[in-house]
Amino acid sequence: MRILVTAGPTREAVDAVRFLSNKSTGRMGYALAKAAVEVGHDVILVSGPVALTPPDGLLEFVPVVSAADMAEAVKSRASGCGMIVMCAAVADYTPAHPTDRKMKKADGNLFLELKRTEDILKTLGQQKKPGQILVGFAAETDGLEQYARAKLAAKNLDWIAANDVSRPDRGFAAGTNAVTLFAADGRRFDLPLQSKDAIAKEMLAVLLPSPR
Repeated sequence: MRILVTAGPTREAVDAVRFLSNKSTGRMGYALAKAAVEVGHDVILVSGPVALTPPDGLLEFVPVVSAADMAEAVKSRASGCGMIVMCAAVADYTPAHPTDRKMKKADGNLFLELKRTEDILKTLGQQKKPGQILVGFAAETDGLEQYARAKLAAKNLDWIAANDVSRPDRGFAAGTNAVTLFAADGRRFDLPLQSKDAIAKEMLAVLLPSPR
């Protein structure tokens, strides 16, 4: 199967030297891409800026920077993929008026106007082909199951992987993770705290129990 995986953060330019981003390191997405390659799938990895080396054996590696870049890269490849795993932490907002020069410090406070970025996952859910498997992630600090299930339904996903990023031993910047998988048909799988490589393998075993 051809599988598209997104990973890492996006960076939204404020000026020539500053940007808005988040704590994602890309480890979970890269682990999923590696695990999928190892069981014989053709994997496209679309990655925001991270300090990681892409796994060997990828069909394609696509580096991107902004949420708009990621939207373009994903949407142009989505129709040819049997499964899409949106693991990247894509910015929900981007500066409305970035400048190509460095802003100078001035007296008083600075106010930035932010505008919504495209909801890539929602777009993919609206355009999903019959038989295509769409997997989202819900990184939450509270109300984990409530928010994950709501996102699963609202965006027409087949699966959502929920993890609690308020705890230091899982989620962003940690080498370990614990994930709960919720399926659109009501199934639930709790994957206990372990390395992200191990979580990735267990996730794939649930999402694709009979790989080619």
